[in-house]
Amino acid sequence: MTILYLLNKSKTNKKRLTPLLCRITYKKKRKTFSIKQFINHDMWDSKKQKLLGDSETSQLANKQLSLINNKINQAFLLLQIQGNDFGVDDIYRTFKGEKLYKEQSVVEFFESYLNKLKTLVGIDIKQLTWNKFYYIKNDIAEFIKWKYNTSDYPLKKLNLQFVIELEFYYKTVKHLKQITINKKIQRFKKVIRVAVAENYLDKNPFMLHKPKTVKKEVVFLSTEELIKLENHVFAQKRLQFVKNLFIFSCYTGLPYRELMNLKHNNIVKGFDGNLWIKMKREKTSKSLSIPLLPRVVEIIESFNEETFVFPRLSNQRYNSYLKEIAGIVGIDKNLTTHMARRTFASTVLLYNDVPMEVVSELLGHSSMKVTQDSYGKIVQRKISDVIVELNIKLKG
Repeated sequence: MTILYLLNKSKTNKKRLTPLLCRITYKKKRKTFSIKQFINHDMWDSKKQKLLGDSETSQLANKQLSLINNKINQAFLLLQIQGNDFGVDDIYRTFKGEKLYKEQSVVEFFESYLNKLKTLVGIDIKQLTWNKFYYIKNDIAEFIKWKYNTSDYPLKKLNLQFVIELEFYYKTVKHLKQITINKKIQRFKKVIRVAVAENYLDKNPFMLHKPKTVKKEVVFLSTEELIKLENHVFAQKRLQFVKNLFIFSCYTGLPYRELMNLKHNNIVKGFDGNLWIKMKREKTSKSLSIPLLPRVVEIIESFNEETFVFPRLSNQRYNSYLKEIAGIVGIDKNLTTHMARRTFASTVLLYNDVPMEVVSELLGHSSMKVTQDSYGKIVQRKISDVIVELNIKLKG
């Protein structure tokens, strides 16, 4: 640490007295502040760092500077004895007798963020959203233990390398796919941006980090595969039941959670006299309004549940039965609950010239960008098919 006194000549007053500034330098960081002393700048010796002459004014000013030096050095010594990491601002605050800000650590800050977020559950966010951030916090704690062999890591030491190493950890230790890694790191970055906003960090250490691009292929049933599945009648009731659930989603786009939560009072007669599904999508809290096609109405009428439209079935068991169904029918694709939703968007809507904005509305996406990112290539494929047909016509 070094202490230096400087003349602030730009502030010289009418009496030709100049304010004196003090600059503390530590770990290449500076803190400059006024000591509220005005001196005759002609009497100042910058090399000796004192006022020249034996006048009472000079002697008094030099004693005050010596006293300030002692207090700053005492503050520096006190911080060293405490054994915690500290910076030039901490030296200044201790010298001034101000309360020090506690050095925050990554997991510690994450936990405080989660505690604040918890109060918003049921108001601004879902419990499911909070849980996702909680799992990331656990991931970060495990990573810090794996990488640094400690329970936490100073927030101010975060840099670009930290998030690069985290990505490596997710790939090699957790064996996660890139798309999952991107989502997890995106949530971690959000917490770090909060730390910046709350002045625990001067700048975002991950600003230059770019997630690796993932080529996302949307897999769905073709028209032929959908018809093939619809026409197949299964001997086992459980498979016939699951097939009907899947077909229902293929013609409504309902995700698994909304499918299981669908109640009879969610089905209402619309302005056009037809039946509509009216409910909120849990993931985005966006209202869903989906008109029911005749095939969908038939499926609803085949069940006789009191409150919910369909009997309860876990997502795990649902997907397990779908694999059986694919094998029996001869569909060489990994049938999942989400594929029905993609089939609705692609085969049922986009391939039948339904505009993208209508598709986005029916799917309950939070924005058009989500729909375009997921299904933009399907529109291109549709354009390609139309051009092929046009070429045939032109040649004829």
